[in-house]
Amino acid sequence: QVQLVQSGGGLVPAGGSLRLSCAASTHTFSSYTMAWFRQAPGKEREFVATISRTGDSGRYADSVRDRFTISRDNALNTLYLQMNSLKPDDTGVYYCAATGGPFMTDGQNFYEYWGQGTQVTVSS
Repeated sequence: QVQLVQSGGGLVPAGGSLRLSCAASTHTFSSYTMAWFRQAPGKEREFVATISRTGDSGRYADSVRDRFTISRDNALNTLYLQMNSLKPDDTGVYYCAATGGPFMTDGQNFYEYWGQGTQVTVSS
């Protein structure tokens, strides 16, 4: 069982930046493919970004590419999401997720463990 505890988030004006963190309660963090998802008010949860086990590969949703960066520190068992040039459409609850599968995927059904979610609000 892996517990994911998120931190970061909050209220930021459009054009601002935020960094989300996700700390995993496992010493085998490097064996998990990780991802970020988000859910806007009244909408379904959607894929944001995913990162390989080693951290050398990442994939992004078109809506966040070139503005968001996913990264991980396997020594600290922590996943990050750096969000720059934030827009009001980025508002939502952000979730980190982990899967023991070896491949990066944007399918949320493949992720076995989820963080508690953290609110990001971007004001216009």
